Amino acid sequence: MKYETIIFDIDDTLFDFGKAEKNALQKAFSDFGMPKGEEQYRESYEKANKPLWRDLEQGMITLEELKVERFSRLFVHEELEVNAAEFSRVFLKYLGQGTYLVPGAVEVVSSLQDQQLAVITNGFGDVQKSRIAGSPLAHSFEQIIVSEDAGVQKPEKGIFEYAFSKLGISNTDKVLMVGDSLTSDIQGGVNAGIDTCWFNPNQKENTNVVKPTYEIRNLLDLLKIVKHSEYALL
Repeated sequence: MKYETIIFDIDDTLFDFGKAEKNALQKAFSDFGMPKGEEQYRESYEKANKPLWRDLEQGMITLEELKVERFSRLFVHEELEVNAAEFSRVFLKYLGQGTYLVPGAVEVVSSLQDQQLAVITNGFGDVQKSRIAGSPLAHSFEQIIVSEDAGVQKPEKGIFEYAFSKLGISNTDKVLMVGDSLTSDIQGGVNAGIDTCWFNPNQKENTNVVKPTYEIRNLLDLLKIVKHSEYALL
């Protein structure tokens, strides 16, 4: 079999992060007396949040800084008198309860139990582990590597080396990285010298210089790659 170890991203690969994030924002805003806050301030939140995650990938900001800064920027922009640190704490509590799975996630992971399965995810350790633990995938992974715990994030090579060490991998020829982000998951896999599979359900155009080994639209197509080495390369 071509691949013996499959490393998954979590958000928007196995778990529906958008749904979890929306739910957490709704509950957090409601707790702070703004029941329509998610709807009212979602656009401003996205404008504050997304650039900070890009900065994180480039090593320009720490995860601890990002955690509060995104809400600080949001509340300053919207002229809201809200404690950003406390709001972040409540938001992350609810985010950790977001166990919504992408269609096909259970079937794929269940079908790959003969492989060594692991997770590498950028984010907050308690949040990501809580989401996995509360889902049907709770006992599916040999290792769950979270950037907050590892001290380094995708796409840096170091987080993959950390994972390889934890997994006891010395030969990476039979390792496959699966994720939805070209700049984080796929670039990270390339940096680590392993094959990559870009999960692209929305058929986004790849305008990035990084090229995945494979591209799939449906998560179930991953089984064709792992079980059948003749699956077409990109």
